[in-house]
Amino acid sequence: MHKQIKNGNLYLGIAIVMMIVLFISSSMTYQQQSQVSTIQKYLSEEPFKAALSHISFDYAGTQISIQAEGYVKFVEFFIRKAAHFTTYFIMGGSLFLGLLPKLKQRSLMLTLFFSWLAATGYAATDEFHQMLTGGRSPLFQDVMLDSCGALTACLIIIIYRLLRNKK
Repeated sequence: MHKQIKNGNLYLGIAIVMMIVLFISSSMTYQQQSQVSTIQKYLSEEPFKAALSHISFDYAGTQISIQAEGYVKFVEFFIRKAAHFTTYFIMGGSLFLGLLPKLKQRSLMLTLFFSWLAATGYAATDEFHQMLTGGRSPLFQDVMLDSCGALTACLIIIIYRLLRNKK
């Protein structure tokens, strides 16, 4: 197992698993993925509604607010976007850690570039895949969110490695 971590193969495996999960997820309709009934069940008291009702913004040309969407859809929006960011955070970080030994640790920036580019490219193809799935809306904004998740993971790893090497 230690060898798999050292040569990066374990991390590349994690990235591939994330790609498979995302592909399957993109194959599902919105109705199949909807968390509305779960949110209604567990958040029936609508906690923090008063505080959240002050939040309003546009995302992909749609107003996101409790007033426009209702409490449950508003909460679901944040759950779905957090899932975007988190899955690509894991993928980007895994690609970075998997590619670093392959590039002989020549350049953190080169590894960053390839990892981020690969994750962003996958995000774009994933949104295209959603376009082919009924009841789904491919959004450029989601690609940017996914890309930010991947970049964030890569930058955290670089900062950690630089701080660790200083010690």
